[in-house]
Amino acid sequence: MHAFLGEMNGRIFAKAGALLRVPAVCLLLALPAVSCGEQLDLSQFENGEPPVAAEWEEATFDTRKWYEREDGSDWRLQEDGSVIVTVSATGDVTIGGDTRKSGKNVFDKQLEKEPSGLDFPFENVREIFEEDDMTIVNFEGTLTNTKSATQNTYSFAAPPEYVQVLTSGSVEAVALENNHVMDHGEAGYEDTCQALAGAGIAYSGHLGPSIFTTDTGVQIGMLAYQTFNGNYANIYDSIEGDIQALRDSGCELVIVSYHWGDEKDYVPNERQVPLGRATIDAGADLVLGHHSHRMNPIEVYKGKYICYSLGNFSFAGNTRPDDMDTYIFQQRFRIGADGTVEDAGMRIIPCSISSQENVNDFKPTPKDAEGSAALLERLYELNAQFEKAFSSTGVKAVDSYLTQWMTDY
Repeated sequence: MHAFLGEMNGRIFAKAGALLRVPAVCLLLALPAVSCGEQLDLSQFENGEPPVAAEWEEATFDTRKWYEREDGSDWRLQEDGSVIVTVSATGDVTIGGDTRKSGKNVFDKQLEKEPSGLDFPFENVREIFEEDDMTIVNFEGTLTNTKSATQNTYSFAAPPEYVQVLTSGSVEAVALENNHVMDHGEAGYEDTCQALAGAGIAYSGHLGPSIFTTDTGVQIGMLAYQTFNGNYANIYDSIEGDIQALRDSGCELVIVSYHWGDEKDYVPNERQVPLGRATIDAGADLVLGHHSHRMNPIEVYKGKYICYSLGNFSFAGNTRPDDMDTYIFQQRFRIGADGTVEDAGMRIIPCSISSQENVNDFKPTPKDAEGSAALLERLYELNAQFEKAFSSTGVKAVDSYLTQWMTDY
């Protein structure tokens, strides 16, 4: 893994400035109410004319960026020299379709219906992702035009220009190590890496780690592994050194993503749990899991979070999945002036993988109050199962979830 750090020079990325919340100025004219189709009576105005533009009342709106205090200062930069970093994480993102099937795939059929074009998949969560320092997703598929395919059950691909789905959604990083990343062989994988790098998206996988630098100067190192084909032993052998290599390169935060477990399982198995905990012991600040396509418990181990599976997110692999619940996991870290890392808050944003109730349109959408309560109750129940099966001294499942940040900076 140390050898990979030399390759990372071309894969170090930084977040661009956030967008403004609302238009800066709105000019208001105090006119009497007029019904649709009714003509305005100008006789009530002096000289029979409405006020000139110079007399309009200017209404100003809050144009601060998400991290600005009222005085314009950046609340992420604390008086004690520490920095607050907000990370968002989601589950599987699969765009395009199975290239071995004839005709137009389900993603492109939906794309034809969407006025916003390739911006449509994340349009209902974009504002959430814009208001963080980094968003990371599991990208499960390829960005390639190659026609060759492996013998996997499914062989996912989308044209390289579909990387716009990620960039327009304010996704800065992807875990690129899963059972579909090689669906189109080495050529497809190379095309995918080139498309991501060209779009400024950090990717981590079997080629090595990546480093993302926030606009406050914090370096986030990312590693991604898959556990299949007997790879557990290799990960145990390398994880501590891989994390230390990122620390040695200047990373204040290290996030490790795992593609592990069994599809459709709601709780991790007896191999995932020891590896997740060993990863924290090796120095990771956060562990993110994928592959089951289902929500799994969230564990607190030695004060750090292990998300065993974040489920699906924007998932074009199935138009009618039997479980459409998902969530956005967000954590804030306080990076001390001395490099120490502290948990500065966590929240869950309950979502559906679709904006429609009975069909998957690949547009993850935050749930309303009733739906959020039901999803959080499901997580409580999953965590209860987990704690019963895997609890030990100093380890517990998360027993409370917040949908709003509770700390003001």
